[in-house]
Amino acid sequence: MKMAGFYDESISNGLGWRAVLFVSGCPHHCPGCHNKIAQDYNYGQDFNEQEIIDRICENSILKGITISGGEPLCKENISEVLKFIKDVKEVRPNFNVWCYSGYTLEQLKERNDKETNETLKHIDVLVDGRFMEQKKNPTLKFRGSENQRILDIQKCLQENKIVEVAI
Repeated sequence: MKMAGFYDESISNGLGWRAVLFVSGCPHHCPGCHNKIAQDYNYGQDFNEQEIIDRICENSILKGITISGGEPLCKENISEVLKFIKDVKEVRPNFNVWCYSGYTLEQLKERNDKETNETLKHIDVLVDGRFMEQKKNPTLKFRGSENQRILDIQKCLQENKIVEVAI
């Protein structure tokens, strides 16, 4: 997996102070994408998980990690993303995990494969759905277009219904 970027600290990619990992590669190619360069699977640098985890451990103000892209939950990235989430939670057990995906929760659940199901179990908040330029709304918090949802994944999985996070 390639890494399109990493922020040591951010307050604009989820609630609270968080680190943000941008993975490279995206199959969606949404018109108007804010991170078009990250659509290329070969863009960026090789992902060095230990280096990123060390940076996270050195920063005591962080409350969570956000994984964005590109597309973290595509078949090319999901196995390394899952490993990374598990490893981060091992060293920072109270971290919450946000993930941005162009896939909807329904599409991810339809896959019904072990890796996707396991990854969803380790995500706290999923911002789902492709960016849609015609539904772009700059006043929205933590999302770019009105079709995107901010979901409490654990409640969605437990209650088997869509549960959005009140922001």
